[in-house]
Amino acid sequence: MGKNNTNILTQSTVLAMVLTAAIMVKEVSSLTICKIDINDMQKCRPAVIGINPPPPVNECCVVVRSANLECFCGFKFYLPILGIDPSKVAALVAKCGVTTIPPSCQVSKVLASRSLKNGA
Repeated sequence: MGKNNTNILTQSTVLAMVLTAAIMVKEVSSLTICKIDINDMQKCRPAVIGINPPPPVNECCVVVRSANLECFCGFKFYLPILGIDPSKVAALVAKCGVTTIPPSCQVSKVLASRSLKNGA
């Protein structure tokens, strides 16, 4: 169990570092995550940060609609590391007209189960 937790922590740390570096770098040469070029993700960043983010621009919605949401679901717990509120991502997806959200991507169910496991 301890070794498994260490592996997960290591993988999480590496993933967070890669995503953070990709966001901080002005241009990354074609790194694709979940069917989206990492540079295209920048088109959506304003719509998911801050207290009252602006609505997504059309270019952002094109990116959202082309994403593999099931794949992105695996990254939702790392979003706060990047200053992104997962609930704002869910709102962004809805504002872009995506109505079919994979069940495993529903933040509230997963967060609730984690809270129960942690005794919170």
